[in-house]
Amino acid sequence: MISCFFSRVNPWGWGRHPSSVPLQRPHLAELAATESTLPQFVQDCPVAMKYLGLLGPLDWANFPERPTNRAWPGPTPQPRAPFVAAYLVKLNEQKKYMSDLRAYLVEHPALVWLLGFHLKAEPKTSYGFDPAASVPSRKQLGRVLRDLDNQMVQFLLSSTVKLIQAELPAEIDFGQEVSIDTKHILAWVKENNPKAYVKEADRLNKTRQPAGDGDCKLGCKKKSNQQLDQPQSNNQAKKRATQFSCDQYFWGYNSGLAGTKVAGYGEVALAELTQTFDKGDTTFFFPLMTATEARLGFQPPFGAADAAFEAWYVFDYFHQAGGFAAIPKTNRKPLERLFDPQGLPLCQAGLAMPCKSTFINNRGLRPQQMGRYGCPLLFPQPTADACPIDHKAWPHGGCELKMGTSVGARTRYLLDRDSQSYKALYNQRTATERINAQAKALGIERPKLRNLQAIANLNTLIYVLINLRTLHRIRAQAA
Repeated sequence: MISCFFSRVNPWGWGRHPSSVPLQRPHLAELAATESTLPQFVQDCPVAMKYLGLLGPLDWANFPERPTNRAWPGPTPQPRAPFVAAYLVKLNEQKKYMSDLRAYLVEHPALVWLLGFHLKAEPKTSYGFDPAASVPSRKQLGRVLRDLDNQMVQFLLSSTVKLIQAELPAEIDFGQEVSIDTKHILAWVKENNPKAYVKEADRLNKTRQPAGDGDCKLGCKKKSNQQLDQPQSNNQAKKRATQFSCDQYFWGYNSGLAGTKVAGYGEVALAELTQTFDKGDTTFFFPLMTATEARLGFQPPFGAADAAFEAWYVFDYFHQAGGFAAIPKTNRKPLERLFDPQGLPLCQAGLAMPCKSTFINNRGLRPQQMGRYGCPLLFPQPTADACPIDHKAWPHGGCELKMGTSVGARTRYLLDRDSQSYKALYNQRTATERINAQAKALGIERPKLRNLQAIANLNTLIYVLINLRTLHRIRAQAA
């Protein structure tokens, strides 16, 4: 009679005696939903229960595992979900190397059972399995991280955004304001170590790929608010600039981030993309916003970014969504340009310049329609014998101007950067800054990895963990 009662409350049919601990078990989400039926040795382990609460809310039931009908490495490959959960444990426990992670898992058999690794039966142990034989080797843990499809971990990032959306009060406009930023990542190579002996001619030579990492690229982290101490006439001195100069040159990667701030709760990472360090900041914009739209279910109308994102298509994107982008002006082009109510640029004499013709400029990241604007006193028909301000271009056919015809191209010039709405939106940039600070504490800046795929997977998991912590803060406040 007792066994019949227990089978009704325990859907998996195991008891609390160690000898009845099963080697096969459901995924973490199902275990979290039926916490009271866990084996006693799991319930008695505070580490296992902590990670059941932290990782359990993720949608492990729909985790996109590898297909099982592949000829290699076999018809039944080991599931990847336990590996991904273990990597989250590694991040949360601040373990630098895979060997440290493996040692930590072996020390906590209940956590090994909980994560879902294939267990090697061992009746002589009190748990019914051998933890050391069940945990994958250090090499296997590193190999899976290098070969893991990034879409698997991106799925978990999407899961965290949906969970946070569901937990927030209805009056919070989640995701209406987003901020975009990038975080530099130093490759684990001797060329980035100023104490390592490397020929100065080779340290920053982009044609000589570092032997320690075949994927990293040489790039520069600009610091526009500082003066370059190197003599301007000495080109060789500029090439030898290292991460200790105003402009930082090093081998590495870049992690692009789109985030949003939830007042009273914290920050949420909406999208992430990792590329090599030679890619410009604007190359992150459209992939990040595409992923953000898919997770939010709408196009964010307001965005904040630094001056590296000051491009016409960024302004145009948020204008089309019904809002605007708060981006400071740069010194690349003069921004003192006025327009008439119809959107025509004004010449220095204050006259609207008509559009003579249009063409497509394919030189940028996105094709842009450009307009050729001419002097209104000479086109389409001459209407005056002299320029009101006697401009020097008058004898040569009058003033001419080439600029984009889109609303985004004009917004760069018309944006009132002194308004309160601009300043309030630009303050949202602190969301990505705080997320980047958390990511730096989790080791995103100097990963002990030598592969783009592994670093990309690790970066995505860092933001998954940051979102999970925000989710638990929201739930704690609600409780």
